[in-house]
Amino acid sequence: MRSKRGAPWIGALVGLALTAGPSRAADAAPTSRPPSPSDSCAAQTFEGARFTVCRYARGAQTLRLALDGPHGPLGGFGALARRLGPDADRLAFAMNAGMYEADQSPAGLLILDGNTAHPADTGTGDGNFYLTPNGVFAVDADGAPRVEETHAFLAHPGAVRWATQSGPLLVEHGALHPRLAPDGASKNIRNGVGVPGPDEALFVISDDPVSLGRFARFFRDVLKCPDALHFDGHVSALWAPGLKRRDPAKGLGPLVVVLRGPD
Repeated sequence: MRSKRGAPWIGALVGLALTAGPSRAADAAPTSRPPSPSDSCAAQTFEGARFTVCRYARGAQTLRLALDGPHGPLGGFGALARRLGPDADRLAFAMNAGMYEADQSPAGLLILDGNTAHPADTGTGDGNFYLTPNGVFAVDADGAPRVEETHAFLAHPGAVRWATQSGPLLVEHGALHPRLAPDGASKNIRNGVGVPGPDEALFVISDDPVSLGRFARFFRDVLKCPDALHFDGHVSALWAPGLKRRDPAKGLGPLVVVLRGPD
């Protein structure tokens, strides 16, 4: 979440450095394989921190973004379950998907089923959202996911069905964000998304407080994602029925929902 522009953020800004983090050499090997479409989510560790990794597989699963229900912003997983109705039985996982304002409106671009629900924010301000480059996670009409720098995405958006803007862009074309400290003092439960290829996206939530620098290296060095985007910190939450987990989050903004099977 973020507050209105210029005010302090709930997700505190990570410590900054003028140089990038450590080299690509992995500091630790993954303790388990990335999840398959059958198990959806699995635990991994990196540099002593625990993470849960959930996989969207194009063609085998359906991805949607959601914000509002019949009475305003969904805000959490209970309201999402009611909105899904019978589709709740198909849920592979859901998590918060991008920063938002105090009234739960999106902080930046939000495209829902091909319609722009909120315009992009290309301005300047304080906090992680404005720690440029920031970026957009999008899913095209054919189900292909991608993460792109905001201006590059807006220049050539293509046939987008779902999209959410957030920041910072943790990894861009295999390079770590140039202003992230290797392991800054600001540590939070964080979540984000990385795209290792055109047929899958990996959604991650840290189960221990981590810095943005460590989070970025996990995407690049362990999950092998050349592009990855930070969604949020402090408010990050996951609903994963296969893990018997539904975090009691309230007041959330946009949500990503992945269902088993194609629509």
